[in-house]
Amino acid sequence: MIVRKFTPDDLKRVHEIESMSFDQSYGIDVFLGLYEMGVGFLVAEQDGYVIGYVIFWIKYENQGHIISIAVDRDYRRLGAGTHLLVKAISILSLLNLDTIYLEVNENNREAIEFYRQFGFKIDRIVSGYYENGDAAAVMYLHLNGGKVKSD
Repeated sequence: MIVRKFTPDDLKRVHEIESMSFDQSYGIDVFLGLYEMGVGFLVAEQDGYVIGYVIFWIKYENQGHIISIAVDRDYRRLGAGTHLLVKAISILSLLNLDTIYLEVNENNREAIEFYRQFGFKIDRIVSGYYENGDAAAVMYLHLNGGKVKSD
C-alpha cells in the first residue's frame, strides 16, 4: 500500500469512496474545487487501485483541519486509514500548528475510537451539525503543547 498525492484522475474513485462512506457526501465539484485550492489531498493505493483518501488544510492561522477521510468498505481494517491519517498529521505537524481538529458524527463510535488512538479528544458536541440533524463531535489533537483556540 502506498500513500500519494491526489491527481484529477483519482476524482471519480474518490467520489465513489465518499458516497459509500457517508450518507451526506461531497459532490465531485467540491473535491475538484478543494484540489484546485491547493489543500492537502492524499490517496491510499493498493496494487494501483485507490482504496481511500484524506483531505486536510490549515483552517485558521494555528489549526489544521481534517476535512474528510474515508476508506472503501471492502478495504477497511487493512491499515489504509491509519496510513492516511498519520501522513496528514505528519504534514500538518511540520507547519508549526497548535492543533489539528476534525468533526465526526457523534454516533460514529468506531470513527471516534479510531481518532482517539492518535490522541484526538472530544472538545465539544455541536447539535444539528449535519443536514440530517445529527450532532458532530469536534475532536482536537494538540501539537507542540498548543492550546485550543476558541472559534
